[in-house]
Amino acid sequence: MGVFKYEDEATSVIPPARLFKSFVLDADNLIPKVAPQNVSSAENIEGNGGPGTIKKITFTEGSHFKYMKHKVDEIDHANFKYCYSVIEGGPLGNTLEKISYQIKIVAAHDGGSILKITSEYHTKGDCKLDEEEIKAGKEKAAGLFKAVEGYLLAHPDTYC
Repeated sequence: MGVFKYEDEATSVIPPARLFKSFVLDADNLIPKVAPQNVSSAENIEGNGGPGTIKKITFTEGSHFKYMKHKVDEIDHANFKYCYSVIEGGPLGNTLEKISYQIKIVAAHDGGSILKITSEYHTKGDCKLDEEEIKAGKEKAAGLFKAVEGYLLAHPDTYC
């Protein structure tokens, strides 16, 4: 098995606490609302939302993937940190065992936030990663993040 690690950053004008509440803690409700063309539902299928919880995200008809399941590995409310692993469906295909993500939201000097994202792709055997698929996945995630940010800017009294 090979492990391939990537680090990315994204900035937002939204303060860390508000971004964490919306983008992490209430993602199951908010994501289908802000991206109905991509995600039809997100739900806990096992657990209460804390570590060990299994979530199922169902994508819309015509999407590249039907669904994916991810397991919550860690939630640190005080430090705005969320770790999870994609364990089934979606982008795993025949080459990946799992994809682990760590999202940490830190304060920016301007009152906004910096999202620090670490992703680890765990391949099956000696399979190779498709860099174009990884790039496309990152672009979709960035679009989803911008949709959440747009919603928060348009609704300044939510998630306060």
